[in-house]
Amino acid sequence: MIRSLSARISVGVFALALLVCGSDAYAQDVQYNPQGEEIPGPTCTGIPQWYGGKPRTCQPQELAFWLNDVRHWRDERRLRIGYDSSQYDLPELKWTQSSFIQPQMMIHDRYFYDPATQKYTVDKYLTDVEARYGGVDSVLIWHTYPNIGIDSRNQFDMFADLPGGQAAVKQMVADFHRHGVKVLFPVMVWDQGTRIEPEMWQALKKELAAVDADGVNGDTLDGIPRVVSIATPGLNHTLALEPEGNLAADEMVNYNTLTWGYWTYNFTPSISRYKWLETRHMVNLSNRWAHDHLDDLQHAFFNGIGFESWENIWGIWNQLTPRDAESLRRISTIDRAFANFLISPAWEPHTPTRFYGVFASKWPTEAQTLWTLVNRNPYEVNGGQLRLPVASGAHYYDLWHGVELKPRSEEGHAVLDFSIEAHGYGAVLETTKPLSELSPETQQLLVRMASLAEQPLQSFSNQWKTIPQSIIAIEPTTREGSVSKAPANMILIPAADFSFRVNGIEIEGMDDEGVDVQYLWENSARRYHEHTVHIDSFWIDKYPVTNAEFKQFLDAMHYHPADDHNFLRDWHNGAYPEGWANKPVTWISLEDARAYAKWVGKRLPHEWEWQYAAQGTDGRRYPWGNFEGPTTPPPVPANGAQPVVPPVSQVQEPVASANGQASPKPGSPVLCPDCPPVVTGSTPFADHGREALPPSDVNAHPQGASPFGVMDLTGNVWQWTDEYVDEHTRFAILRGGSHYQPQGSRWYFPQAYELSQHGKYLLMAPSMDRSATVGFRCVKDAVQ
Repeated sequence: MIRSLSARISVGVFALALLVCGSDAYAQDVQYNPQGEEIPGPTCTGIPQWYGGKPRTCQPQELAFWLNDVRHWRDERRLRIGYDSSQYDLPELKWTQSSFIQPQMMIHDRYFYDPATQKYTVDKYLTDVEARYGGVDSVLIWHTYPNIGIDSRNQFDMFADLPGGQAAVKQMVADFHRHGVKVLFPVMVWDQGTRIEPEMWQALKKELAAVDADGVNGDTLDGIPRVVSIATPGLNHTLALEPEGNLAADEMVNYNTLTWGYWTYNFTPSISRYKWLETRHMVNLSNRWAHDHLDDLQHAFFNGIGFESWENIWGIWNQLTPRDAESLRRISTIDRAFANFLISPAWEPHTPTRFYGVFASKWPTEAQTLWTLVNRNPYEVNGGQLRLPVASGAHYYDLWHGVELKPRSEEGHAVLDFSIEAHGYGAVLETTKPLSELSPETQQLLVRMASLAEQPLQSFSNQWKTIPQSIIAIEPTTREGSVSKAPANMILIPAADFSFRVNGIEIEGMDDEGVDVQYLWENSARRYHEHTVHIDSFWIDKYPVTNAEFKQFLDAMHYHPADDHNFLRDWHNGAYPEGWANKPVTWISLEDARAYAKWVGKRLPHEWEWQYAAQGTDGRRYPWGNFEGPTTPPPVPANGAQPVVPPVSQVQEPVASANGQASPKPGSPVLCPDCPPVVTGSTPFADHGREALPPSDVNAHPQGASPFGVMDLTGNVWQWTDEYVDEHTRFAILRGGSHYQPQGSRWYFPQAYELSQHGKYLLMAPSMDRSATVGFRCVKDAVQ
């Protein structure tokens, strides 16, 4: 009885596991089940191993078995998901079927926008990508992460803050359309910690319709919901849906006509699960951090799908190598010319080839057939690549080399001889038309490919190189004298050989070369930095610049920036709110801060000067020592609502130890025994609400003083320091962190409270760069 019950429980648990763990693995009776986004290729084609029997090539019957197996999976799967091709029939979405090359482009890319002229430079951007790798078919314009979360602006606010507003963005989209390039913008469903956006999906559709955008990319989404594809009353605008991730259900192929692909690459090319279900579905393979894209490009060409030519990754430049760029130019030239072949419902992947390691897809149309081939071997393969049934009146063209092929007869078959270089590509067209009767477009393609083929891909370098950065110089000020003649509200910092140790806190990028910043003494950008810097003595503002001080500047100079969107956004009619005189001024750009500093005969600090003034020479974690803050009670909002307060960890009154470092008072309550002690009054209490509260007064946290007596360095507002630039990106180093910490997502701009950390803030235009949580303080050179 017990054994019987146990057996029944086991069977029940196993059945439940099948139900919960996935229909793909067990529900369909096939041998080649999909693995994520991929369907594995025939097992007979893999790399020989010592434990796997004798090396051999696949037999035709083995390939036929594999093809029948995956066709069986597809036929049944379409029934299971209620396959509906109607979205793919829409004329407005036909472009997605030939969107082979799509970069994700940062709005901060210097080829895209010129802050000096306040103009989008679409032509400059497209000329660059055309010259380097053959151009693009669509572009994903990225305007949010990694800067989002520095204040409470949500993704829609940041879209509205794009330079020039809606009219300029609409014209920018039109400029892309003029070149035949479609435009997508992203949506971040994870953005639930900043300002709330009621009816998010409706707001998204209205926003994108207003600028004539063509599609939406769902960041981190495993499918964009059907509601986005349903027509909205009053909006005659269709959007293409492109989720970033693996679809949560195959049914979503019905209305997500594009996806990205994050694949695991094997020697034998796998096939796209979604393109196999619907051959008009476009996948753009993405491998953003790779320095070698051979696998991506070969799998894309084999599958007749696209490539995500993403080089500006959150302001970290990862340029295609010359070889990858040239490979992309050639495969995209063929893809675009034969796009109608690459959606053939009769697609036959892993059609037979003659040589080991050479893989082909067959794309039949009514009167012609295309083959796309990849050589996965690290050596050139020459000879009879394809053995085909004899077709009366057939002509064959080697598209890759731009020449006509003369088939030779072999046992009643036509054999096509041509070469494929190591890790190379091939393409063959079968047609009944002689060369003179080919369309003008095909004849021009042959001429172009013949010219390109004169230089083998292997002759192009595959060496990846980082891009150099340089610092924007800060002009020295006139030097001030002794302490007896100290400038008002400034503190003299003595000269020193300072051990400058800092690291970037970018969420992504690992420890790759090119991440973060390249200092003057480094030969490339990297995340971790340590260097002894000689710093001459200088004066530094005791507090950040306040609203009252900035108002004096405005009154004296009548300063008004050319790009004035968001300038002093929290002021009204040229005046700061009542009670804000002693709060740090915010909503000022780097350019605004420099203008003020010049007016008062000062300058902005270099980052190492800021850190030295905050840290002294003992390497402390925070200006006040090594214990954590903050504990100052948060301000009460004007509307009387209770501020959002995180749980208390451990609040202890500090007492001085023998070395002057604050220590917890003996016998004080311990609410979190594992938490590090804190220092009361060191910084503002963190603000976790969806709407950022105002910053504290600059003198509200006396316990936060640095060893030199400099105040309000950490946790109230970020502070501008140095600006850096490379060919594609400008960015500023922000120090000190702020009081605002939006909750609910790891992707918000991270805080840098510790003195060994800094924030890298991407710059586009003053209108975008200004923020509710970024202020500044000034320095002045001292007499040595």
